[in-house]
Amino acid sequence: METLSIPRTQTETLEVLPKHQRLFIGIPKETSLQENRVALVPHSVATLTAHGHRVVVEAGAGEKAKFRDLDYAEAGAEIVHSRETVFQADVLLKVGPPTLEEIDLMRPNQVVFSPIHLPLMTSEYLVKLQKKRVIALAMEYIRDDETGVFPIVHVMSEIAGISAILIAADLLATARGGAGVLLGGIAGVPPAKVVILGAGVVAEFATRTALGLGAEVRIFDNNVYKLTRLQNQIGRQLHTSVVNPRHLEKQLLSADVAIGAIHSPQASSPIVVSEEIIQRMKPGSVIVDVSIDQGGCFETSRATTHDKPTFVKHGVIHYCVPNIPSRVAGTASDAISNILTSLLLKAEAGGILPLITSHEGLRNGVYTYKGCLTNVYLGERFSLKSTSLDLLITSDY
Repeated sequence: METLSIPRTQTETLEVLPKHQRLFIGIPKETSLQENRVALVPHSVATLTAHGHRVVVEAGAGEKAKFRDLDYAEAGAEIVHSRETVFQADVLLKVGPPTLEEIDLMRPNQVVFSPIHLPLMTSEYLVKLQKKRVIALAMEYIRDDETGVFPIVHVMSEIAGISAILIAADLLATARGGAGVLLGGIAGVPPAKVVILGAGVVAEFATRTALGLGAEVRIFDNNVYKLTRLQNQIGRQLHTSVVNPRHLEKQLLSADVAIGAIHSPQASSPIVVSEEIIQRMKPGSVIVDVSIDQGGCFETSRATTHDKPTFVKHGVIHYCVPNIPSRVAGTASDAISNILTSLLLKAEAGGILPLITSHEGLRNGVYTYKGCLTNVYLGERFSLKSTSLDLLITSDY
């Protein structure tokens, strides 16, 4: 008798897709530090709402960057007049540091993306964030895992570098009290001389802009690798030098423009140019101290505002406005929005907290986590206890 062979049922393995996480995102209106930017622009809101995320925008949040409430509403955002409603969001996006009053509106486990402003930060501020048990990320510390670049710092530095030269070119005009020198010169008349202190991203884009306008450029930095990199990025031979005091002094005394673009990892920029040298600079010359965000690298620098951006000392025009990118709020908002939107879309596969857990560059931005200070530098600066974020995350699982 023939035995029939019955085929066995094969087990099919199905791919289990991660559950789509619907994010609740809040965009409050900025109220401090003459902040004109907004964290999300309408086209980014349209992208996020198309993916099913909820975005709540406080009325007027984008008006200084020329984005209307109607633009946000048409993109799918909810426009509200109550700050309390915005602060109910699971994820808050801000382009200015939270104020103490805003921290009062926060709640445990809320995720807050914002810059930190070290010159104004206090231990009271950090302790208040800890007591609220929020997860606070500093935008400027967020790093791209693939390239190692700090994307928001990089793009804001590009804007600051370009803006610094355009500002200087304007301030050189006779009508602005400057020396009446055209930055690029013309046939038969030599161009202005621009001295740039620093060779980072700000300096690179300041150099590109100055050369593009026809100026003569001198670049100083003690990091020879940075000088070499900048020269390679520009793609031409440049006048570069380490910070030799005598050579720097010689160049500054004949300069029409001096740009301070030194960034310090210690959060306080070094004073590179003394008041004695500034006293001897050409009358009507211009200093644009981009380093004022960290205190400034010219001894005569003091912070100014977008409303009153300049002052004259020893016959030299000083422009020392912190947060230069806020001067071109539309472009700056677009740039920040693109970066944040990309991060938020990555979070929809599992949520913000799993994304922080799995992405080292995003973890690098966290400075308070569920009641603990996690940034070692801030702990040392303000004499507060800090705890490793990796240990805290491990204990959560």
